[in-house]
Amino acid sequence: MRRAVRAWLGRYAPGGVVAVALSGGADSLALTATAVVEAEVVDALVVDHGLQEGSAAVAAAAAAAALRLGCRSARVLTVAVGRAGGLEAAARRARYAALDAARGGVPVLLGHTLDDQAETVLLGLGRGSGGRSIQGMAEFAEPWGRPLLGVRRSVARQLCADLGVEPWEDPHNSAPEFTRVRLRSEVLPLLEEVLGGGVAGALARTAAQLREDGVLLDALAGKLLAAARDGSALDLETLATADPALRRRVIRAWLLEGGAKSLTDSNLRAVEALVTDWRGQGGVAVGGSAGGSRLVAAREHGRLILGPEQSAPGLDGHHH
Repeated sequence: MRRAVRAWLGRYAPGGVVAVALSGGADSLALTATAVVEAEVVDALVVDHGLQEGSAAVAAAAAAAALRLGCRSARVLTVAVGRAGGLEAAARRARYAALDAARGGVPVLLGHTLDDQAETVLLGLGRGSGGRSIQGMAEFAEPWGRPLLGVRRSVARQLCADLGVEPWEDPHNSAPEFTRVRLRSEVLPLLEEVLGGGVAGALARTAAQLREDGVLLDALAGKLLAAARDGSALDLETLATADPALRRRVIRAWLLEGGAKSLTDSNLRAVEALVTDWRGQGGVAVGGSAGGSRLVAAREHGRLILGPEQSAPGLDGHHH
């Protein structure tokens, strides 16, 4: 644990001042205990989601534990969790927003372990949304730091036991209605048994390799995007002759830049078909809205254009 945290601090927080997101669970408690030893200054941030009876008491106990372990400060952040997009996603959004507002300009360490990374990769594989979704979580994505991505969850638990600190067991972590819980308690153990162990580590290594590949592909795609730009549109010929892996990345970046939201693989492939498989099809809706109307990508005069539904030319089958 100390080696992992020390290496992370050396790379990303040489000043040694960090905040830790502390839930009171074993992973974040062990991370807090380790950070206090390895960093100059640690401030603990405890989010109370208010979703369970007694959550305020759990948060207060976590804050008290942080001070006992040697944190400079421990603050409880009370958040109101909406219901949009499901409880898990809403709680996550509220948590990250509160942590970001309270961190005072320093990085926030999160207790995600190698096991969490493996679960994330499996979830991404199941969604089939390409290399990006199986790259897992980043060791550092400003301002979020994850020093424990190479450390097993069992090691964090052992550290808590050795230190005599009592982690809080979140009932949600054993609630079978959460997909991640079933991955953790049923799917990964079965994979380990069938494939003879080492699966979590292998999934995490795969994620790290894909992340490196992704950095290179994104850089190449950036050059292609610059070459293909024609005002706010993209030149079809430049795209048509490009490599498919780069072409889809360019289209994705261009769509997101233009205000498209939550793009799926099928969205991207439909827009790509406007370039590579043109048979007179109309525009492709890509979510997001411009003044209440859907955003649509369409072909026009040798260019790929993006605009609100009613004004995008070519949607009625003419103007080509």
